[in-house]
Amino acid sequence: MSPLFSHLLIPYIIAMFLAINMGGSGTAPAFSAAYGANIIRKNLIPGLFGIMVFLGAIIAGKGTATTMGKGLLSPEMMSFSIVSIILFSVAVSLLIANLFGIPQSTSQATVSSVVAPAAYFNALNTDKLFFEIIPTWFILPIISFFLCLFIGKYIYKPLRKKGYTISKKINDNYFLKGLIVIMSLYVAFSIGANNVANAAGPIATMTMNELGMSSNENFILIMILATLIIAPNFGIGSSIFGHKIVQKTGKEIVLFGRIEAVIIAFVSASLLLSASIIKGIPTSLVQLNVAAILGIGVAKLGFKNIFRKTEVNKFFAMWIISPIISFSLSLLLTYLADIWGFL
Repeated sequence: MSPLFSHLLIPYIIAMFLAINMGGSGTAPAFSAAYGANIIRKNLIPGLFGIMVFLGAIIAGKGTATTMGKGLLSPEMMSFSIVSIILFSVAVSLLIANLFGIPQSTSQATVSSVVAPAAYFNALNTDKLFFEIIPTWFILPIISFFLCLFIGKYIYKPLRKKGYTISKKINDNYFLKGLIVIMSLYVAFSIGANNVANAAGPIATMTMNELGMSSNENFILIMILATLIIAPNFGIGSSIFGHKIVQKTGKEIVLFGRIEAVIIAFVSASLLLSASIIKGIPTSLVQLNVAAILGIGVAKLGFKNIFRKTEVNKFFAMWIISPIISFSLSLLLTYLADIWGFL
């Protein structure tokens, strides 16, 4: 085994472990709507999810990978040690969330982990973080919530009021069932375009540094190769953690009809894919998806009833805790690596 290969092996193994945890967390926003509407069997979900994540990463993942690999921390600082610390910190925070069965924002955890060493070395791109990434985190879930609230209240509910028979015929339509599955695949594709970059971006930049490369063409090539290694692990994570998380979001927040499932999937995936392609912003599909679910839920049950549900409160708590864990662990490990001379 060559010294270079053995040097790169550890961060790649950590990246694969991270991808397994991201796959577990990402399964819920992709397939919870279809699963909640009783259209797809749980044993089919990991394979379909893994394939579409891979395609999304290869076809539309360049922008977000560039942001994660170069946009927040100077690419020259993406060393073996720093990248290993970043990916390990994210993996731990996501593992905790997955063990609790709470879908978590992989993007927010990863950004928090990258920000820690960037802040420690006074090398943080504050303009990118505070004027592009963080505003997107707040704005997009609000848009997702109100879009689904509007659609549920002014389109879906009037349709149901026209009669149970009409609604039942629509929900039993095979075209609608197929459309829900297509929407779930569309969500998984969007995850690939956005979330695979959380691991592939830093890995690609580190690999280029180790190989002495610098051109943008080389970055794209290395990013694709890193994606080929990392993306399949999303499917593995889905098979390990996915069912518990899908059960919580698909069955326990609010019971879905099939029309609602299409609305939830289309709105959340479209917003995420737009953020990925237009600006390359790492964004939380989990939060977009849950915001869409809440929008539909409020349209059906009202604000008071939906926000009293225990699972919703657990989601909000974990969304705050997980990025804090990721940032704190990354900062601590960076400090220890610095004083022990590993950087």
